[in-house]
Amino acid sequence: MKIKQITLENIRSYESQEINFSDGSTLLSGDIGSGKTSVLLAIEFALFGLQPGQRGSALLRNGKKDGKVKITFEVDNDEITIERNLKKGKTISQESCFITINNEKKEFSVTELKSKILEILSYPSEFAKKQNILYKFTVYTPQEEMKQIILEDSETRINTLRHVFGIDKYKTILENVSILATKLREEKRMKEGMTANLEQNKSNLVTKQNELIIKQQNIFPLENELFGKKEARKRIQEEKEEVSKKIEEKNKLQSEIEKTKIMTINKRDSIMSNNKTIELLKKQIADLQELKFDESQISHLENSISWNKREKENLNMISIEISSKINSLNLKTDDNKKLEKKISSLEICPTCLQNVDSVYKANVLNKINADDVEISKQLQTLQLEKKEINEKIRNIDAEISLAEKQATDLKILKIKLQDVGEKQKQLEVIEKNNVSLEKDIELLKEHLDLLTNSALNLARFVNLLEVKQKELDSALREERLADIKVAELKKETEVFSTQIEELKREIERTEIVKLQLNYIAELENWLSKQFTSLISFIEKNVMLKLKVEFSKLFAEWFYILVSDNFNVRLSDDFTPIIEQSDYEIDYAHLSGGERTAIALAYRLALNQVINSLMSKIKTRDLVILDEPTDGFSEQQLDKMRDVLQQLNIKQLIIVSHEQKIEGFVSNVIKFRKENGITRVG
Repeated sequence: MKIKQITLENIRSYESQEINFSDGSTLLSGDIGSGKTSVLLAIEFALFGLQPGQRGSALLRNGKKDGKVKITFEVDNDEITIERNLKKGKTISQESCFITINNEKKEFSVTELKSKILEILSYPSEFAKKQNILYKFTVYTPQEEMKQIILEDSETRINTLRHVFGIDKYKTILENVSILATKLREEKRMKEGMTANLEQNKSNLVTKQNELIIKQQNIFPLENELFGKKEARKRIQEEKEEVSKKIEEKNKLQSEIEKTKIMTINKRDSIMSNNKTIELLKKQIADLQELKFDESQISHLENSISWNKREKENLNMISIEISSKINSLNLKTDDNKKLEKKISSLEICPTCLQNVDSVYKANVLNKINADDVEISKQLQTLQLEKKEINEKIRNIDAEISLAEKQATDLKILKIKLQDVGEKQKQLEVIEKNNVSLEKDIELLKEHLDLLTNSALNLARFVNLLEVKQKELDSALREERLADIKVAELKKETEVFSTQIEELKREIERTEIVKLQLNYIAELENWLSKQFTSLISFIEKNVMLKLKVEFSKLFAEWFYILVSDNFNVRLSDDFTPIIEQSDYEIDYAHLSGGERTAIALAYRLALNQVINSLMSKIKTRDLVILDEPTDGFSEQQLDKMRDVLQQLNIKQLIIVSHEQKIEGFVSNVIKFRKENGITRVG
């Protein structure tokens, strides 16, 4: 990886600044606080974004709402540009991210872009969710952070280095093995409980199989007994059915006897009814033969009725005329009354319009009264005539009614006399019918005697049916008992068979569990006694190899910076051990320059070890040193030339305010701050 350019907009002390980087060594020079370290922070932000616990306010310039960092670098001949933006809202957060590879620009989320950068730099993907420890220890580590690692307690330091070296996986493996072993032991205890009854189940299976054989052997005799009971019951049932048929036959005969008796009674009733009819017919014939009938009387009565009807019609016409006259006279009387009333109140003549004379009015009224008297007499005469006529009509109606009745009686008598012959014939038919009925009664009596004798012969089967029913009930009970015994034994056999099959399945399942138990026990034993020891051994050897190489490189870098009167090495927990003559010197008792030398040597050695282990990472030719000479003497500053020459990397970026370092590098970029804004010269 080679950094070519970085652009900062509203980042810390920068408003808008573009910085270009060259190959070889480059010094970022300037006074303390001029903004040199801000460039290093911007490079880390551009590559990996905000780190856990890092606030956006640590990068965004005060008073600004937006900020941006844009970095261009080269990896494997590909030019890559990354742009990250900061935006101020309720909090300061990363807003948008873009990456351009060979002029092809794409937008990514924060997480996606970090994963993409790790892929480009060939960093292990497991670092996607971790802090940028690998970048810090291989490319850029603030000098104070390196000192902090040295001052940490041994457990924290070794765990940090495990993480950096990528061998914390061995610890994770051991922890996972411990968890797995615990789970396996739990599973083992559970399966031991599941297999505890295996031998007992096998013993129960043999016992139940023997009992099943005995029960199956007992079924055959019971089935033979049941068959015999069924046959006996069928025989008795057939005998009962035969008796039932006889009784049914007897019942039919009894029913036929009852029918015959009813027919005999009906025929006797018919004879008695016919005898009564014969007597009645004989009396009617005798009575009719004694009657005298004159057919001319009917004609005489019919003529009389016709004449009376004509007379009645004439009288009705006269009555109508009289009624009409009476109505006319009544109307005339009403008119006279109206006229009389009108004249009585009349004062002026309606024709001549003169006063009407009272004498004249009296004469007119007298005349009207005279007419009324005459009309009254006529009405009395007409009403008397009408009354007489109505009386005559009523008399004629009475004569007509009497004559019609007499004529009807004579006609009925005529019909009766004409029916004497029919009655004679009817009488003969009834007498013959009686003779036939008497013969039928004799035949029915003979048939009844025959039926009665047959019914008596079948009556003995009634008692026999009761006997057979009792025998059948007893046979059915015995058959049911035998059937129940067979069913119960078969059910027991079925239950035993089911239990045996279930036991077999249970034993099969338990055998499988037992095999699993044996496997789990073997696996747990292998994990606990062999695999754990193997992982611990591998980890120990890897750490030992790393420590040896790390310690060697650490000593080499340290001896370049410090005089030979010191002897340095690393302990098993990677703690620097500094010895002088025959005693060990505590890190806190070293001078500032010596402590810086220890931290720088540790940093450079760590960089080389990591690059040798992870030779595929793309940042192995880039190193950034931040104030690496803090507290150095003039003599130590001179030795920095040798350090920089021996680094032998393609791109080295140094941040320092020491002017002497300018003579040790190929390029110098100077920084100055004016009115709170950093400028690059």
